[in-house]
Amino acid sequence: MPWLLLVLAILTETIGTTALKASAGFTRLAPSLVTVCAYAASFWLLAHVLKTVPVGIAYAIWSGLGIAFIAVIGWLWFGERLDAPAMIGMGLIVAGIVVMQVFSNSTGH
Repeated sequence: MPWLLLVLAILTETIGTTALKASAGFTRLAPSLVTVCAYAASFWLLAHVLKTVPVGIAYAIWSGLGIAFIAVIGWLWFGERLDAPAMIGMGLIVAGIVVMQVFSNSTGH
């Protein structure tokens, strides 16, 4: 169950960050409200994950996948450019998460 909550925390954080970009510096009401609600939901979910998953592992996964998802969303929706070093860096982040999940005994699985 904590891993499902972590996935939901990552998704709501990604929604919140996407809405943050769309809020134009909190000058547009609807995206601003989505940002606040999505971040609140994400932190609430993450807090519940931390009851069973070590904070370092949970935060690494939460932030790492959030970074990768937002970069892809920025590229697809906002036309932001991703060069080769950016893509390599995000690949390394995802690889690090895979290494933690597969080989680390600290993930609590």
